[in-house]
Amino acid sequence: MSSIEAPPFRELGSAEAVLAPPPSVGWGNSGPLCLIAFAATTFMISMINAGVIAKAATPVVISVGLIFGGATQLVGGLLQLRTGNTLNGALFSTFGAFWIALAAILQGVAKDGPAAQVGHAVGLLLYTFAIVAAMFLLVSFRTSVASLLALTNLTVTLLLLAAGNYGGSSSLLHVGGVLGIILAGQATYLAAAELCEYAYGRTVIPIGRLAKI
Repeated sequence: MSSIEAPPFRELGSAEAVLAPPPSVGWGNSGPLCLIAFAATTFMISMINAGVIAKAATPVVISVGLIFGGATQLVGGLLQLRTGNTLNGALFSTFGAFWIALAAILQGVAKDGPAAQVGHAVGLLLYTFAIVAAMFLLVSFRTSVASLLALTNLTVTLLLLAAGNYGGSSSLLHVGGVLGIILAGQATYLAAAELCEYAYGRTVIPIGRLAKI
């Protein structure tokens, strides 16, 4: 059965995002895949942090985080670099590696280490990547309103979860979990916007592109 393919587009969220001729190498846009991987894993772990799901489900999140949130997003980010999308490539590869590192810590240190040591280890990781997220947040002022809001939420969520883990505060973890659920929705929104633009060849879901100065 034949299919109709909409013309591929350049980086969504960029001020220059327009329909472009098909690339000669035939590479597609891995951005939506990376966003879905990030959203799915973030949603699952945030449901636990928010207290909606019992902590006994953590091993499931570790597996999904390692394979989907981690490996899939890392590979997708590298593909973004291959197609010349430096910003998305750096962003997705960074947080793909983040999920792999978090899964390794939760699987290793968290299984045998004291609660305080585990909290400090996870807190240190989250504080570090909160700084990295803040760097991407500064860059997002040249992309879109949707990306700007998502990266703002990501930075705040990581800071709250870092403080909650490091200080053993269940209240901060709960708030961070709620914000994480919202963040998963924001990432899903961005993924849907990219997929719809590809499928229909035009903007269907608005993201509020920001013009370059």
